[in-house]
Formats: sequence, C-alpha cells, structure tokens
Amino acid sequence: MLKTITNIKDIKDELKQLKFSNKIIGLVPTMGFLHEGHASLIKTSACQNDITIVSIFVNPIQFGPNEDYNIYPRDLQRDITVSQNAGADIIFNPSANEMYPEGYKTYVEVKELTEVLCGRSRPGHFKGVTTVVSKLLNIVQPDRVYFGLKDAQQYVVIKKMVEDLNMNVKVVPCPIVRDIDGLAISSRNIFLSSDERKAALSLSKSLFEAEKMIKSGEKDPEKIIKKIKDIISQEKLANIDYIEIVNFDTLKTVDKIRGKVLIALAVKFGNTRLIDNIIVEV
Repeated sequence: MLKTITNIKDIKDELKQLKFSNKIIGLVPTMGFLHEGHASLIKTSACQNDITIVSIFVNPIQFGPNEDYNIYPRDLQRDITVSQNAGADIIFNPSANEMYPEGYKTYVEVKELTEVLCGRSRPGHFKGVTTVVSKLLNIVQPDRVYFGLKDAQQYVVIKKMVEDLNMNVKVVPCPIVRDIDGLAISSRNIFLSSDERKAALSLSKSLFEAEKMIKSGEKDPEKIIKKIKDIISQEKLANIDYIEIVNFDTLKTVDKIRGKVLIALAVKFGNTRLIDNIIVEV
C-alpha cells in the first residue's frame, strides 16, 4: 500500500525502520504532475531497489522571479496514481515551509557547470536545484537516486555535487521518454497550444537530424548547430534561447565532435520554455 508522508520527522522515522531491516532505498525526486517520463524512473527504481520513494515538491527556490512557479501544474491525486502504478512505496510530499522554515539560510552551489546552457538563461536556478536535492538526499539517505536525461545538465550538476560532497549515493541517469511523435515528455507540455505543440516537434526533428549528420561523419559543431537552427527557425512560433554542443562531462563547448557530446537546446513557444537534447558518442 502506497504511503504518503508530508513531514521530515515522519519520513525519517519510517526510513529508520526500513534501513534497520537492511532494505535498499531508491529515491526519485520530482516536482509532481507526473507523466510517463517520471513513471519510467519510478519503474527503474522499483526494479533495482527494495523500496522506492517519490518526492513531490515544487521547489520555489529554483524558479526565477518571472518564471512559472505559481502556475506550475499540480495534481497530487494524479501523482499518487502514477506512482502506485509504477511501483513506488512511499510519496514524500512536504510543504515549502517544511523544507524551508522561517530563518532558513543554507544553500548548496556547484560552480562552472551551472553557469552555461540553462544556467546562463536562468541565474540561480541550479543553486535551487542542488540545495533541494542535497536536502532530499540528507533526509532520505537513499542508496540510489534517479534523474531523467531530458535535463542532462541537471544530471551532470547533481553527479558532480554528489562526488564533491562525498555523498554515499549512486546517481542513476535514465533515458528521455518521448511521445510517439518525438516530443520529449514534460510537465510543461500542458501549457502548449495545439499550434505550439506542433511547432515544438521541430526540436526532436532537428536533434535527430544532427545525430544523423554526426553518424555520417560530420565533425564540425558549427555546421550541426546551423542545421538545427535552420530546422527550428522554420517555425514562426519558435523563439530560440540557445543551441549548443558541449562535452557531456564538463559541459564545455567543443571545437570538434569527439568523445561523448551533448547537443542541448532551449526554445520558447509562446510563454512555454522547452528543453531537449541528444547525447552522441563518437
């Protein structure tokens, strides 16, 4: 039976009993409004661990002043159903006051990796992400924690934080889940009008084309970026934030396609900012 726990003391007490019984714990951190992408993370955790905990918390400190915190979609009943069907055992659903009580002063920050890609467009975003994830890891103390690669930068940043702070947890990356038409599944897709959603298909189309170019021998990042830009720019509703090709581990731009590279982009359709990427190894 799926349990829902809302305060830190209760989740710690629950976990104390489970760890005393030598249960292996998996954590799937989410901001709720769960979809097939989240379900895939929960299923992976359920296969690899004795107990799977899904945290549902729309983290206020990772949103900028003009971003969509107040309208970010929330539906706890839906989240409970998705979590249960995917094999979760516990939902941890704290309030903002529970996570950041009055007088809260402590933040965790990873340098350099957070100053590029989405970090450049959303200053302070990753400081909010690393702070909340470090809190969740301290509260739950899981053996494994699961992140989807749709936000590949987030995965790289969290992995670095865990390494640098000697946290005793394995960070497990999970592949992007896409709709049948190729669009990467995201909680924010609900905000797209039908025309915007159709235009957003240019993201995966351009990334798949870039992958094809690399597999055909193209090694020049500028030519690949130009191709991606040309495809997306055909959509009048698309407003490109960035298109970049970087080393997957360092997130530094590359002058030649070699090793493991991340082709990442962020594009706005109306008021909705979507990210997508593809990882290619040469």
